[in-house]
Amino acid sequence: MKEQQYVSIRKAQLNDAAAIGLLSGELGYPATEKEMKHRLEVLVSNPQNAVYVAEQEGIVGWIHVSTVESLESALSAEIRGLVVTDSHRGTGIGTRLVAEAEKWAIDKHCPRIRVRTNVVRAEAHAFYAKLGYRAKKTQDVFDKLLSTAG
Repeated sequence: MKEQQYVSIRKAQLNDAAAIGLLSGELGYPATEKEMKHRLEVLVSNPQNAVYVAEQEGIVGWIHVSTVESLESALSAEIRGLVVTDSHRGTGIGTRLVAEAEKWAIDKHCPRIRVRTNVVRAEAHAFYAKLGYRAKKTQDVFDKLLSTAG
């Protein structure tokens, strides 16, 4: 593990949008500051979502967790995204962000937390397995683009 320096974990704020957007780009999901600010506004105003950032002379990671309600299963939580900048991976920041998400899920009375990760992200699979997460199933994801024009 790389050397750990002081990192603070806190709830994301709207002025974190640019940094969060840049970090998202590291995993192939780039977003402009304006796009990310809008997404953050929606998420942080909904108590069924939480976004936390890791800060060390700037934002070096983030995690988004939400509750999931469905007819087929009991209330649960899901890690919707986790990014730690490449230069800070292996320092324990991801572990701390996941712990924060798990604490939030417990506070929301969720008996289970789930994370989905792309099949090609072997490092992510190993990371979650080390934290006690176990592969539950493999599935295909289908998308369909919808016209939102009025």
